[in-house]
Amino acid sequence: MSALPRPGSPSARRGHALVAGIVFDMDGTLIESHAVVPAAYRAAIVDGGGPALSDAEIIAGYPLGPPAALLSHLLGRPATDADLAAYHAHLATLAGQVTVYPGVADVLADVAGRVPVGLFTGASHRAAEILLDRAGLRGHFRVVLGGDEVARPKPHPDGVRLACRLLGLDPRRAAYVGDSPLDLRAARSSGAVAVAAGWGHQYDAAEPADLAAGRPEELLSLLG
Repeated sequence: MSALPRPGSPSARRGHALVAGIVFDMDGTLIESHAVVPAAYRAAIVDGGGPALSDAEIIAGYPLGPPAALLSHLLGRPATDADLAAYHAHLATLAGQVTVYPGVADVLADVAGRVPVGLFTGASHRAAEILLDRAGLRGHFRVVLGGDEVARPKPHPDGVRLACRLLGLDPRRAAYVGDSPLDLRAARSSGAVAVAAGWGHQYDAAEPADLAAGRPEELLSLLG
């Protein structure tokens, strides 16, 4: 995996100026939640009369979109408000088990002091607020956008573009940082710099990225 280029190098920003803002994914990029999120879904599905599913079965449904879509798929029926409330309640109960990746909090504080910072996650807005609050990261973001607030999920560009617009950024002057192939595809299709979070649990070195970072601290090279 390649490190981010030094400021001024030919590969920085694909030959353009350094970025004017950064939008982040959440799960697998800022926080380690790979056990907690499936556990919350599993409990909510059982509450709703569905089967006890494995983590792999739940994770395989992530590309479907936000919790309402995934719960509907796993329950085999349209998810209700009660199903969503159960999921968020279980997530809040389990959120204390979530950890922040080393270096992330310091990097976010540094970046947020210099450029606009936003978050776009495939999780719901409510789930994002629960996990960011518990992790102590919420205050770093001017914009928090959930997958339930856009028409199409990743890898479509809708969420990245909307987060940039709310931050007052042209996507071409922004970076989107995420660990999964879906994150990188969404970034590329939006026009933003696609930055792979190589420390995340869904990172795949085979997925094309404009830049790849092995540690959160390397993201500071995007700002010069």
